Parts: sequence; C-alpha cells; structure tokens
Amino acid sequence: MKEEPEVTGTSMDDHREKQQATVCVLDASTYVGFWILNGLLAKGYAVRAAIQKNGDGEILKNIREMEKAEERLEVSSVDVLDYHSILLALRGCSALFCCLDSPDGYDERNVDIEARGAINVVEACAQTEGIEKVVFSSSMAAAIWRDNIGSDNDVDERSWSDQDFCRKLKLWYALSKTLSEQTAWALAMDRAVNMVSINSGLVLGPGVTQQNPKTTLAYLKGTPEMYENGVLAIVDVDFMVDVHIKAFRDQSTRGRYFCFNQVVNTEEEAMRLAQRLSPLISLPPSYENQGNEPYAERLRTKKLSKLVEGTAY
Repeated sequence: MKEEPEVTGTSMDDHREKQQATVCVLDASTYVGFWILNGLLAKGYAVRAAIQKNGDGEILKNIREMEKAEERLEVSSVDVLDYHSILLALRGCSALFCCLDSPDGYDERNVDIEARGAINVVEACAQTEGIEKVVFSSSMAAAIWRDNIGSDNDVDERSWSDQDFCRKLKLWYALSKTLSEQTAWALAMDRAVNMVSINSGLVLGPGVTQQNPKTTLAYLKGTPEMYENGVLAIVDVDFMVDVHIKAFRDQSTRGRYFCFNQVVNTEEEAMRLAQRLSPLISLPPSYENQGNEPYAERLRTKKLSKLVEGTAY
C-alpha cells in the first residue's frame, strides 16, 4: 500500500503520541479493517489488531505473518457478540477503529448481528479507561435508500436510509448498516463516547473481489436504482484509509463523513466499474445506442472536503 503524505501541522507532540499510544482496529480481519491496520502501521502507530475467527482466511494469514515481522503490531482474538472479549482487546488502547462486516454475507436472518456487535463495542469503549476516540466505519448504504430516492433533494451526512423501505426491497446490507450505525450513535451519545463515523462508498482496491466478495455484492444490490439516481459512489481503499486516519487525528471532527472518490453516473464509468469487479459480476451489454448523458450527482461532500483539506469541523 502506498504511503499517504503526512498531514500538515504534524509536530513533535504527534510523534510522541504515536510512540506512546496503541490504537485498536476491530475487526482487523475485514477488508476495510485490514487496510486501515496497514495505514496506521505505515504512519508509525502501535496497533492492536482484534480479529474474529471467522474472518477472511487470506487476510488472517497476512495479519499473522505481519505480526512476526512488525514489533508495533499485536494481534488478539475477539468475538463482537462477547462483550468481555472486546474489553480485553481494548485494554491499554487510546482509540478504536471499529470496522464491522459480516463474513457470512447479508440476509434477513443475520441483519441485526452487526447492530448487536456495535452495542457491545460502544459500551466497551465507554467502560474502558483511556479510549479517547472511536472512528466507526459505516457505509453510504446507510444514507441513500428511501421511498423518494429519485427526488431532486441532495443526499448528505444528515440523510438516513429508511429501515422499512430497506426491508421492503430486501436491501439487507443497507438495513444492517443503518441499524448498526444508528445503534452506535444512540449509545455513544448516551455514554458520552467521542465518536465519528465514516460512511464509505463501494470500496475498491487490491484483491477486493477475492477478499471482500460478499460485502461487495451486498453493497451492489440495487445498483440500477443507485446509478440512475446519482448516488452510486465508489472509493479507492487508499483514500478511504486516509480519511479514517485524518478523522482520528483531527480533534475537531464531529458526526458523520461521507467518503468517496467518484459518483458513477455515466455508461462509460459503469462499464469501467464492472470491468474492475470482473469476474465477481458479469459485464453489462454495450450501451452504444443508448447515449451517454450523465445522471445528476446528488451526493454532497462539504464535510469531506474540509476534512481532507485539514479544516474539519
């Protein structure tokens, strides 16, 4: 993974912070968690990688190999449905990157598992002395789905997906992400936990079709509707990691932050996306005779721009 340029304004205090503080990534065996782990190590942080036994096999193997070579990396096992195992994983840590994804995919039967995990994680943070900040990795799927998805209204960090609408269309990934994030926010506010959430678009990066197939396919359910309504967003994994770390380091960050590089709203861009995700998804037929007029982009990223420019609020 290429190293991100240092954030402007870093000082000797920042250097001492990295040397002294351990940050936790839970679940580091998810695709997003693994790349955040790599980004933190590249920045000089000591990291505790909390992994679940049912995580991606290749990612788990990579983390174990990294542990042998990297003295700043410590690996611990965790079960997000076991509150006490989370407490143990957080002991001695100053911050948490919470990256929950279902390794078994998303369906009606397990739609609430992430929400249950989020309750345990946030409660454990509230009860763990030393946790100063939680960066909660969520999804834009928790913001875009509702009855009036085709309206002219902009979609920004104040927007939430409608749970009943998600159930009606069987958008289990979107429902799970909405439930887990709303649950996390409710408990964080009640327990006075300092939390920010990063709502990422469809994450693209090295090995994503092999290491993150179920989550990728789950996000893509409803692709035609997202595409036609200007809310199909993608994000490069390096940029996503950059945003997560900036949100952690900037003390002024508050609330939710959309995180994406591009809105896919032309046929040419849709074809390129399909090619990047092949063979996970089938390539669409040619659109040569259907024109290439872009659909209007409706996603707004004022907060993201300020964060990336170093002026978050």
